[in-house]
Amino acid sequence: MTMSGSCEGRVAIVTGAGRGLGRAHALELAAEGAKVVVNDLGVGRTGDSGEAAELSPAESVVAEIEAIGGQAVANGADVADWEQSGAMIQQAIDTFGKLDTLVCNAGFLRDRMLAGMSEEEWDLMMRVHLKGHFAPSRHAIAYWRDMAKAGETVDARVVNTSSGAGLNGSIGQGNYAAAKAGIALLTIQQAAEWGRYGVKVNAVAPDARTRMTAGIFYDEEAPDGWDEKDPGNVSPLVCWLSSDACDVTGRVFESTGGQLNVCDGWQKGPIESVGDRKMTVAEAGELVTTSIAGAPTPAPVHGAQ
Repeated sequence: MTMSGSCEGRVAIVTGAGRGLGRAHALELAAEGAKVVVNDLGVGRTGDSGEAAELSPAESVVAEIEAIGGQAVANGADVADWEQSGAMIQQAIDTFGKLDTLVCNAGFLRDRMLAGMSEEEWDLMMRVHLKGHFAPSRHAIAYWRDMAKAGETVDARVVNTSSGAGLNGSIGQGNYAAAKAGIALLTIQQAAEWGRYGVKVNAVAPDARTRMTAGIFYDEEAPDGWDEKDPGNVSPLVCWLSSDACDVTGRVFESTGGQLNVCDGWQKGPIESVGDRKMTVAEAGELVTTSIAGAPTPAPVHGAQ
C-alpha cells in the first residue's frame, strides 16, 4: 500500500509519540505520507518508569503505522538529554536520508500549588518541556542551517506544543504553565531567527483527553459517538503545520474537536504619558488605571475562582 497525502515524501520526528497526542500525530503524519521517527521514553504520567511490556509504546505505534502501509522507526531518547536528542535527529537522517519536520510533544506533569512546590517538581517541568523542546530543535536547526549554507533548498517545519495553561495559567500547575508559556515564546523566537534558513516554526495548544488530562479535566472514558476531546482531532492541524503547504510561521494555535483559533501573545496596551518629565508616584498609579481601562480584559486563569 502506497501512502500519499499532504506530507508525502517528508520525514518527520514526533516526540512523546507512544500515546495520546503524540501517537495521534504520528499516525496522522504517516497516513498523510510521511516517514516517521516515533520517539517515546516510555514513562508514566508523572515521568516515572513505565510498565514493562512486550513492545515499548514507540514500537507499538511503529507497528500500527506499518499495518497501514507506512514507514516508521522507534526511538527511545530522552529529548531533554543533549546527546540523546542529537542522536535522535541523526537517526532520522541515517534511516530515511533527511529530516523535514520536527514535532515536539513529549512531556509529563508534576502538579502542585506553587506555595507547596518543591525545587525538583519545578526543575523537572523546565527540563522535560522547555529543554525538551530546545534540545532537539537546536540539533535540527544545525542540520538545516548547514544545508542552507551549502546552497541546498530547505523547506523545514518545527511544530511545538504549548498549552492553554501556558497561555492563560492554570491553578495548581504553575510549573507546567510557566514551561508551556516559555514554549510559546520560544516558538516566536525560533521563527524569527530560523526563517532565513528556510524553517517555519509554529505551535499548538491542544485541548484533548490524554493521560495528562483524563480524570482531572475530563472523564477517564471517551463518550459514545463524537468525542470532541479525542487527541486525533488536533492532528490534522499538526499535519498541515508540518507540510510544505504551511505558509505561516511564529504563530500559536489552540485546537480541539473540529475547531482552532490563533492566539496572540503579549501585546502593548494604550500608552499613557505625563509628557517630557518624570512622573510622580501618584501619577504612575493614575496612568496604570487609565492604560488598563483601555486594554482588553485578560482571559481568566484556568481553575481560578
